[in-house]
Amino acid sequence: MKLQNLVARLEKRHKKKIDLSLDRTFNLLKKLGNPQNKLKNIVTIVGTNSKASMAYGLKSILNEAGYKCNLYTSPHLQSYTERFIFNDKEISNKNLFDLLSDIEKFLGDDQATIFEMLTCGFIKYAENFQNNINIIEAGLFHQFDSTNVFKENLLTLIGYIHLDHLAWLDNKTIDGIIHEKTTKLLNSNIFVNQQENKEISLKIENALINNSSKKYIFGKDFNIHRAENNFIQYQDQLGEIILPEPNILGDHQLGNLSTAIAASRKLFNVKDDHVKKGITKIELKGRLQEIKSGKLKNLIGQNRLIIDGGHNIGASKAIANWIKNQNQDVHIIVGMMKDKTHKEFINSFKDIVKSIQLIDIPNQEGALSKEQFKSKLNGINVNISLANNIEESIKSLSNYQNSIGIFTGSLYLIGEVLNLN
Repeated sequence: MKLQNLVARLEKRHKKKIDLSLDRTFNLLKKLGNPQNKLKNIVTIVGTNSKASMAYGLKSILNEAGYKCNLYTSPHLQSYTERFIFNDKEISNKNLFDLLSDIEKFLGDDQATIFEMLTCGFIKYAENFQNNINIIEAGLFHQFDSTNVFKENLLTLIGYIHLDHLAWLDNKTIDGIIHEKTTKLLNSNIFVNQQENKEISLKIENALINNSSKKYIFGKDFNIHRAENNFIQYQDQLGEIILPEPNILGDHQLGNLSTAIAASRKLFNVKDDHVKKGITKIELKGRLQEIKSGKLKNLIGQNRLIIDGGHNIGASKAIANWIKNQNQDVHIIVGMMKDKTHKEFINSFKDIVKSIQLIDIPNQEGALSKEQFKSKLNGINVNISLANNIEESIKSLSNYQNSIGIFTGSLYLIGEVLNLN
């Protein structure tokens, strides 16, 4: 509760939850002694989707090769401590409370958003682990995000780029999003993940023309595919690796992993065995994660329970593709925030799921009510019902046999599911 109360107080230090500018961040970093200029081994990760998958994939491979890592991601599912990994361990509640208390003191009477304070806190604390690899996931876009404060880095991973967060842009197109994510990338090494189509991949390449980094593009410089015998084959300029099945679900994750593999092989002392073992040990919550035990699993009976915090069109398409490869009936339970593309998200599941339950996301002011949600779905010919709460929605699925229930639509919803379980 002490940490929660502190965060609640810090959230009031700026009138906006998100304010895309860097002045406040640099001001706070200066008060902290400019720790961003003291850190080495920076890995920058940008993208609409796949950032966390690439981050945790790279970390797992590097750990197998003997590297220690610090990792900064957002948002969290259950606790703010999830965002802060130092020396390969999640920070304790006490240490995060002490860190953010210090940040509050250094900030003084100045303003900063909660994300800016969290980012500065991570950078300051990472000074304690100077030799570690610092894997840092951008928040919103990148150009004016508070993670964009470094003068140099080892590499950048560019994830799957799609339409999302358009309310923050004047140019509300894929070109506008690509510009925000790529225009201020540092000159080092850039690895571009698999994209939805060649057009988007080409747009990213064109946006990077004036960046002098060495560039490695999925489909050109590295590749991955599942062969007919179900083997996973990875290839790059260093050769081919036959990979074991990773411990994260969905063939869309293969592209994400290939980008992490390409970077690890090109820039670090990583052997084939490190890659093979690393991808089987990835610890990634809330992305096609199967819940195999706990209170909610008991409610669903013999059926499978899956959670995925995907909340945009790109994510819904990836989840839908995974569903198509299952030999079981699938029922989805969806809650979303107000600022998302609701109808387009649900449309991805048309004709491939047996039912859709809409649900309120508990404890979130910016969530769309299930009644509002349903009113937005006129014209989608699918079985839609409303559920009063998470437990009720799961109990209704226990009447089915050999089925899969999937919670999706928001990372906030997934956090509530994990808390209840």
